[in-house]
Amino acid sequence: MTIVTLTSDWGLGSHYAGAVKGTLLKLIPGVNIVDISHQIPCFNIMHASFVLRNAYPQFPEGSIHLVGINTEGGLESPHIAVKHQGHYFIGADNGIFSLMFDQNPQEVVEIDIIQDSDYFTFSTRDVFVRAASMIAAGKTLSELGPGHPKLNERILFRPVVHPDQIIGKVIFIDEYENVFVNIDQPTFRKASKGRTFSINFRSFEDGIEHLSQSYSDVVEGEKLALFGSTGFLEIAINRGKASGLLGLRLNDTVSIDFHTDH
Repeated sequence: MTIVTLTSDWGLGSHYAGAVKGTLLKLIPGVNIVDISHQIPCFNIMHASFVLRNAYPQFPEGSIHLVGINTEGGLESPHIAVKHQGHYFIGADNGIFSLMFDQNPQEVVEIDIIQDSDYFTFSTRDVFVRAASMIAAGKTLSELGPGHPKLNERILFRPVVHPDQIIGKVIFIDEYENVFVNIDQPTFRKASKGRTFSINFRSFEDGIEHLSQSYSDVVEGEKLALFGSTGFLEIAINRGKASGLLGLRLNDTVSIDFHTDH
């Protein structure tokens, strides 16, 4: 059974998702279609890359992931098919894949297939689904088109590590208004060297001085920090909305300051 996932910025009130699903059902008999999200903010490949990189590894190898974000093709962002860690991805090379993957993918090709429609504004239905059907039928990626030597790169801001401080920024806010910072646990452990610390944002008074294991480690309404399932530092409020209550927005600076105890 072929698994095809859909991730897009189409929202829930339009025909786009239904049209793509219908075409998948026509071209791939018995396909299992899974919606990852259709509520990505419009054209926001940073948001989409965070959602996808944390969702796709949970699917079986061989799954095909259609990425309906900024799909208009062209010389600068051609339509591509990617094989990475046993998964297939189909989308436009607009920088999203460079944000999703920490290593170079195994194989990348430019999709060169004749679409059934004369309209070029709905690439996910008219190009990506056909490419998915070819992969599902056992075609190799090289049969979809020529090799694509280098992905378009979007530079993901990396945390800045000083001897006594890590400076990161907010990269994602979920529906609960939990705030995710681009500081991962290995970076924290390497820099901390067992020292005490404070996690600071907006002002020094907002500091968090220890890591929690779960949201319920603190009383309801109290702020906390933890490394959750994404591997990134998360700032939250137990039963509350951290982004709004703490005034944290995308791209805001968050620092971890280490203290040398005497």
